[in-house]
Amino acid sequence: MGFGAITFAVPGNAAAQSSDVAGQIIIKFRDTGAAAGALRQHGLGEGAGIGSTGAHLIKVPAGKESQLIAALSQNPAVEYAEPDQLVTVASDDEYFDRQYALHNTGQSFPNTSGTVTVAGGENDADIDAVEAWSITTGDGIKVAILDTGVASDHPDIGPKVVARANFSTAATGEDKYGHGTHVAGIVAASADNTIGVAGVCPACTILDGKVLDDSGSGSTSHVAAGIYWAVSNGAKVINMSLGQRLPSRTLETAVNYAWKNGVVIVAAAGNAGTEDRIYPGAYRNVIAVAATDNTDAKAFFSTYGAKWVDVAAPGVDVYSTFPTGSFVIGEPPDGRSPGYDIASGTSMASPVVAGVAALAWSSQTRATNRSVRAAVESTADEIDGTGTFWEHGRVNACNAVGGDCPLR
Repeated sequence: MGFGAITFAVPGNAAAQSSDVAGQIIIKFRDTGAAAGALRQHGLGEGAGIGSTGAHLIKVPAGKESQLIAALSQNPAVEYAEPDQLVTVASDDEYFDRQYALHNTGQSFPNTSGTVTVAGGENDADIDAVEAWSITTGDGIKVAILDTGVASDHPDIGPKVVARANFSTAATGEDKYGHGTHVAGIVAASADNTIGVAGVCPACTILDGKVLDDSGSGSTSHVAAGIYWAVSNGAKVINMSLGQRLPSRTLETAVNYAWKNGVVIVAAAGNAGTEDRIYPGAYRNVIAVAATDNTDAKAFFSTYGAKWVDVAAPGVDVYSTFPTGSFVIGEPPDGRSPGYDIASGTSMASPVVAGVAALAWSSQTRATNRSVRAAVESTADEIDGTGTFWEHGRVNACNAVGGDCPLR
C-alpha cells in the first residue's frame, strides 16, 4: 500500500501513479457572487464548501475533469480550479516486549516473519519512551488520526477515542481496512492495562477522522475537511499517514490553517524509496517523517531527502493494534494474537513522531506548536543518514520532554 494520490504510507504499491477522483473537481472563486453564473456556463451546479478553505467541491461529468479545470481557470472570477486527487494510505502490557521502538535492551521477539533481534547497547534504535513517561504520559492531549477510522470495539484503543467523524464515502466510520486502528494504537494505546501494547503517548486521547474509505482510498477534499474538523475539536497534533504525489492549494490551505491555529501537523514521507516529494508531508508547516529499522538504518522502502524530510522514526515491524474482526489488510491469525500484529511503513513512523510531539506538548508549561516542533526536531538523535536522508535525526521522546535520558 503506497502512494497513489493520497495513499497509505505503507510499502506495497509505492510506485502507483497519481490519479484523480472521477466526476468532481475543486474550485475557489475570487468573486463568489459570480460563482453560479460561471458554473452555469458549463452546465454545472454549485457544490459544498471544503472546510474553511473557501474552495468548493463541484460535481462534473466523468471524463471532463481536465477540460473543465482548464476552461474555468481562464475565468477571472476563479482563483483556482484543480483536481480532487485520489488519496490512499501511506508497559506491563502483554506484548510490550515486542515494541522495540519504545524501549529495548537488545532483545529478540517473534513476529510474522520469524524472530527479530534488535540492536542493543549504544545503538538501541528506540525512542526512549519509557524514560519519557517518567516526565509525562501526555494526559489531556488530543491527537487527531486522519485515516481509515479506528475500531470502536478494540479494548486497547477504542476507549481512547473522544470524537469520531466520517468524511469518506464509506457507509460507516468503522475501520474495515485496518490501517487507521494500527496507526492510532501506535500513538495512544492504553498502557499498564495488562493487555496488548502501549502507545507512545499512552494518556493521550484520539480524534478519529475517517478520511479514507473501506478500500483505503479518499480524496484531497476529504483530507482537507478532516483537518478543519480536527482543529475545531481541539487537536494539538494531527497525524496523516497518507499522501498524494502532486501539491494541492486546497490541502495546503487546510494545513496552513491548522498551523496558524496552533496545531502540530505530522505526515508520512512515503514508501517509494526515492527523494520524490509527497504531500502534505512536503509542506513547510508539516513534519515529514521517514522510517528507520531496528538497527537505526533507513528502511529500504522509505522516501528520503534532507531538503524536505524532517525526522525519522521506527517504521519496520512496528507492533500495534488492529481491528479484532475481519479487515481488508488482515490475514488469518495463524496463531497470532487477534487484534494485534506488526506492520511496516512510514505510516507507522509518522504516528511515533505524532506521539512524541504530544508528549512534548504536555511537558511544556507554555507550549506552542512552534516550541513543540522545535523540541521534537532539535533533540532527535543524529544517527547515520542525518543531514542526507533527513534533516534532524531519529526522534527521541525522552530528549523531547527534557527527561533524564540514557546516552546513545
